[in-house]
Amino acid sequence: METKEYAFKGIVMNGFLMLFVNMAIAILSIVGIVYSIVLLDSSNGNCGGWLLGGSLLLLIINIIMWCGLMMLEPNEAKVTTWFGKYSGTFSQTGFFWINPFYGAKKVSLRARNLDAEPIKVNDKTGNPVMIGLVLVWKLKDTYKALFEVDSQTMAANPNAIGSDTKGLMNALENFVRVQSDAALRQVAGQYAYDDEDTKAGEPTLRSSADEINEQLEQKLDERLALAGIEVVEARINYLAYAPEIAAVMLRRQQASAIITAREKIVEGAVSMVKMALDKLSNENIVDLDDDKKAAMVSNLLVVLCGDDSAQPVVNTGTLNH
Repeated sequence: METKEYAFKGIVMNGFLMLFVNMAIAILSIVGIVYSIVLLDSSNGNCGGWLLGGSLLLLIINIIMWCGLMMLEPNEAKVTTWFGKYSGTFSQTGFFWINPFYGAKKVSLRARNLDAEPIKVNDKTGNPVMIGLVLVWKLKDTYKALFEVDSQTMAANPNAIGSDTKGLMNALENFVRVQSDAALRQVAGQYAYDDEDTKAGEPTLRSSADEINEQLEQKLDERLALAGIEVVEARINYLAYAPEIAAVMLRRQQASAIITAREKIVEGAVSMVKMALDKLSNENIVDLDDDKKAAMVSNLLVVLCGDDSAQPVVNTGTLNH
């Protein structure tokens, strides 16, 4: 989206120079007022009246000129208006003086962090899950931030929005929070929680973190561009089943893990039994018929696949018994 921000083009003077000029004018106006009072008490009353009027006018102008002084730290800016019309954004770092009749609202261009509380969302298969995100954002277009979203209404103290930078940024943070919630719900609803509820190879919330985060950043960029906000980074930092189904899903995961483990155990046991039979046959240690092989296989599988330790039974007879 095209930016509407541009640099301030009005008259800008060194703040320290104008500070000394204002101090000199203030001293001059005060001296003029004192001297005019002296003249009023003397025979030169007319001159004293003119001098008093001029000194008072100079003092009023001096008070107005003091309002033009401003100081900006790195990554701060002031959005200026001329009787309601946008006049540019001043972002030079230092101490300056501009025309005091310009309206100016101070904003921060520094990166800000949002750690959103986990929200309940239905995933692609309808399971309720708790999901949260952490977002790093900063202001990129000051014009959009101040004039294209209603920061006045969102602020905790709307009357102080012009002078209270913290209030303005908190108002924008509220906007970011609401839009982050909406984007997170939209993205999370497109994926299943894990691959047990979807086809093999499809991305899920658990297994495809990079893809999910990339899409989340894209959705947030689209939503926050209206307010001139740039998304630096967005990451899902919390993911779990909702409490009402967490116990059931945990049992299902445990069952799945047990089945997977059993498959590995059986696979390993079969290879060990095969290796044992082949070694007995190749080295002519003992000659086993099919029935004895079947019994041996059964016994070895019980020993290797059982959960408890096997209790050996010593056979003192012969293989024929």
